[in-house]
Amino acid sequence: MIKGRCECARVQYEIEGELEDFCHCHCSICRRLHGAAFATWGGVARDEFTYKSGESDLKKYSFSENADSIFCGVCGSRILVDFKPEPDMLYITMGTVIGEVECPPGFHQFVGSKAPWFEICDDLPQHDEWPDEA
Repeated sequence: MIKGRCECARVQYEIEGELEDFCHCHCSICRRLHGAAFATWGGVARDEFTYKSGESDLKKYSFSENADSIFCGVCGSRILVDFKPEPDMLYITMGTVIGEVECPPGFHQFVGSKAPWFEICDDLPQHDEWPDEA
């Protein structure tokens, strides 16, 4: 089981399954939403994800017609992205995960728009766009 929470702990969640996907996204949207060089996401099955508390504190920002960013309306922590073309999946922000979690092999996506001041220093695969479109 995977557990996670926002910074103020009002929003808490559990995932009954495991991560199915693991990536570092360098697109300009993720960089701005997270205020960082990239965002790290874990893909989980939607039907295995449950809010344990704070669901009424959630806010949504639709940053495209295909994706909603879900975050705590109190502390601002990004919880997940609901990518509508993949209705069976949710993408949790790995920074909200509590404790150890087993991650599948990862990759970097949208490295073509990564921050010019950040250098990728690992050997993970790099994709200029979505991995299946690269």
